Amino acid sequence: MDRTLSSPTVMGSADRRSLYPEIEPYSFGWLATGGPHELYYEECGNPDGAPMVVLHGGPGGAINPTMRRFFDASKWRIVLFDQRGCGKSRPNASLEDNTTWSLVEDIERLRKHLGITKWATFGGSWGSTLALAYAVTHPERVTGIILRGIFLLTQRELKWFYQDGASMLFPDAWERFKRPIPKTERADMISAYHRRLTHPDRKIQAEAAAAWSQWEGDTISIRGPEARPPKFNEVDFAIAFARIECHFFANRGFFDEDGWLLKQIPKIRHIPGWIVQGRFDVVTPLESAWTLKSAWPESKFEIVWDAGHASTEPGIIDALLRATDEAVKV
Repeated sequence: MDRTLSSPTVMGSADRRSLYPEIEPYSFGWLATGGPHELYYEECGNPDGAPMVVLHGGPGGAINPTMRRFFDASKWRIVLFDQRGCGKSRPNASLEDNTTWSLVEDIERLRKHLGITKWATFGGSWGSTLALAYAVTHPERVTGIILRGIFLLTQRELKWFYQDGASMLFPDAWERFKRPIPKTERADMISAYHRRLTHPDRKIQAEAAAAWSQWEGDTISIRGPEARPPKFNEVDFAIAFARIECHFFANRGFFDEDGWLLKQIPKIRHIPGWIVQGRFDVVTPLESAWTLKSAWPESKFEIVWDAGHASTEPGIIDALLRATDEAVKV
């Protein structure tokens, strides 16, 4: 698929598709990792369909029923799982042995457990990071890669969102985000939050986690703070989300060098790929998707002109559905 960089196609709302109908898992369980973690996983759709693993965002997020609905359930065998410390996986919010590479190992462990030879990957935001990390490590196991809201986990991206950049577009939300951090520590917000999110006092953790999580919730949609998803206000979710996310970011994604992922893209250029990106994504700005497309010219690339970061914005849903429908035929 030799697809060159192109301008986005503008579609009216009447032309856009909505999510597939709700479905329930036909199988679920917990997978031991050989360490302290047990991973919750579920399978949906057609047991004889094309295998697809869905990678949630964060790091520190969790799967939810909406994620099942980006796929034609009659054609896909959809596998979803909560990453270490997330959702229904156990123990909750644990940072022990929780790195990018332990998660890559988990994806392989789950593939083998389910008896799958090869599968496609689907991920947005941090899920796109993890999907790429898995694909460049195990390209022989990947049949296709569908990505949304590209995040390469570079220092440039982290500084934009947690230090100086997104703050200029959302000064109201930024005011709330910086409130728990004394002025003397604000020159390095990730480190300041990391100290609080790893503090033994749960009250200190909870205060920092609420502010950290709400900052992301306030910025994922072009509608701003009024569209913050309710889950970002839930204490248990917020603590797991913020602790794990900040842990990964403080450790620079556990990559060998800044920009490591982009340098590995030649290993996967032969794999069919789809990249969907909101034009007004503030959490993971368009520049990263553009850079990835430039390194991977064979991939199909679509800019959604009226969308931010959220996977549930109408234009993003439509683009992802078209991508999964196309991918199942490859």
